[in-house]
Amino acid sequence: MRVLLACAGIKTHFYKVVTTAWALQNAGHEVLVASHPVLVDDIVQAGLSAVAVGTDHTMFAPAPAGTTSYSREWDFTFSTPETLTWEYLHELHESLVGRFHTTLNNDTFVDGMVDFARRWQPDLVLWELGTYAGALAARAVGAAHARIVWGQDVTMRAREEFLALNRARPADQQSDPLADWLGEVAARFGDTFDEELVTGQWTVDLLPESARLKTSLKIVPSRYVPYNGPSVVPTWVYEPPERPRVCLTLGVAGRERGLDYISQADLLDAVADLDIDIVATMDSLQRENLRQVPDNTRLVDFIPLQALLPSCSAIVHHGGSGTWGTAMLYGVPQVVIAATWDTPVKGRHLERVGAGLYIPAGELKPDRLRENLVRVLEEPSFRAAAERLRQEALAEPSPNETVPALERLTAQHRAR
Repeated sequence: MRVLLACAGIKTHFYKVVTTAWALQNAGHEVLVASHPVLVDDIVQAGLSAVAVGTDHTMFAPAPAGTTSYSREWDFTFSTPETLTWEYLHELHESLVGRFHTTLNNDTFVDGMVDFARRWQPDLVLWELGTYAGALAARAVGAAHARIVWGQDVTMRAREEFLALNRARPADQQSDPLADWLGEVAARFGDTFDEELVTGQWTVDLLPESARLKTSLKIVPSRYVPYNGPSVVPTWVYEPPERPRVCLTLGVAGRERGLDYISQADLLDAVADLDIDIVATMDSLQRENLRQVPDNTRLVDFIPLQALLPSCSAIVHHGGSGTWGTAMLYGVPQVVIAATWDTPVKGRHLERVGAGLYIPAGELKPDRLRENLVRVLEEPSFRAAAERLRQEALAEPSPNETVPALERLTAQHRAR
């Protein structure tokens, strides 16, 4: 069958779905990845065929003066009563549509995706989280379509909470910004809105069951398998460390978009006197902000985490899905400094299962970081819980083992 993978032009998003594309390709299916032009080189470097559609998004352009990142304005943990009100969730939907969905799915991107699908006629469209252009394209050609979710599905949880509250309101007081926008876009292609444009016909979820948020959607589980792009692994990584090795990283997101709520200089200073070996991944711009390089710290520009983490006793990071998932896959206790999107949800999950500790970014202090790192290094319960989480992740079907389910569902759902 022909499989179109629709992915927004964000490298960290694409990396999560590469191994799914490989699995389909290895099973003999034709696979093409359609994205914004900015991602084409990364797609080709992954050994996949790329199709550039539309013009590049402006998702990470500087925010207007006096505003902050949309993702840091909202509490996706929904842990307080005010976050589960219609007013809060309606405003969240307005913000996501206006500052995320319409930016990633700009008109040229959607039109280009639909136009290519009409030319190529895929049987299945897999679209990564938020790339609604994929759902619209699938509907335009009668293809089966599904979402790929690689982090906690916080936007879908918010969606289901919002829809329940919206239905409970009088008809003349109901309002749905996401449905309104998608309905307008779908109309350009002779389609109308229904919730399947938001949910897909099923969801491929790359998290182990204990880490998934509960929704009403049909889930096809699949194991997260890391991909970090082309790289050369230094040989010292495979030498057993003489003392506990700790990874400190802000991931690809930290170097490409910046995480202004975390000072790597402060983090390194806080643990400079511990009897550990720190491996800190920093590019040249990140290194400019360092006051000094502690004696216990090795700076590296980049190293694939699946090569480094098997020798690590702990990791300190920003909560990114790739970093979090790789640490989970290798049973490494984590200290997560979280602020945006689903990162606080990940941190809370780690604490709940005992596999790590979570520091809200607004509460980050050097002493607290030091205390938490010492705990995950010295208390055996963290390593034991991380190993249990690893075994749960390994028990999920591999991408190759997921392919038959995708083939079966495609046959059931495609309309031609």
